[in-house]
Amino acid sequence: MSKRVAVILSGCGVFDGSEIYETTLTLLRLDQLGIDYRCFAPDIEQHHVVDHRNGEVVPGETRQVLVESARLARGEIAPLSELASDDFGAVILPGGFGASKNLSDFAQAGDGMQVIGELVEVLEGFHRDRKPIGLMCISPVMVPRLLGPGISVTIGNDPGVSGAISAMGGLHRSCGVEDIVVDFENRVVTTPAYMLATRISEAATGIFKLVDRVNEMMGL
Repeated sequence: MSKRVAVILSGCGVFDGSEIYETTLTLLRLDQLGIDYRCFAPDIEQHHVVDHRNGEVVPGETRQVLVESARLARGEIAPLSELASDDFGAVILPGGFGASKNLSDFAQAGDGMQVIGELVEVLEGFHRDRKPIGLMCISPVMVPRLLGPGISVTIGNDPGVSGAISAMGGLHRSCGVEDIVVDFENRVVTTPAYMLATRISEAATGIFKLVDRVNEMMGL
């Protein structure tokens, strides 16, 4: 049976959804490797809407995470509620502030964060079945709440975010933008991506390594 990977999105746009370059690079590498993929997103309202020209919140405007994520997936997307670990060999979560505003409340609550229950349920299935889980940029901050304590991850070297991961029981490992951190026991792969990247080629190197390692682990 051909390999299939689920990609979980959190909107469209770095400041209030999924980071567009990270998502595109992930899908590109999956396609280059001949891996089938399907995108999913929760059918919920965004935390807020940000004008990406100036980084300011747009008062009174609302958008739906699933609808916005469909922009990135060219319409080929399904609600997160339809994602079952039995149907896929791995799952990958790109970053962007949507991970810390829509999938969780880390942007507001810090190490007191909570993750939406739907995502917890889905990721528990992949973890229980020992299927690889890839996360990039800010997304790894959710790992202690999603999968439990004691799992090694990276968001690069930001002291505030890495401190929050430690406070929640996670194990943070400093990492360069072009590299990855792999927790082999828990089958979790992470990379800093745009937590550190200053150009798209830097992000691409780490993201491609993450996808390659997830691909390798699906065969183990």
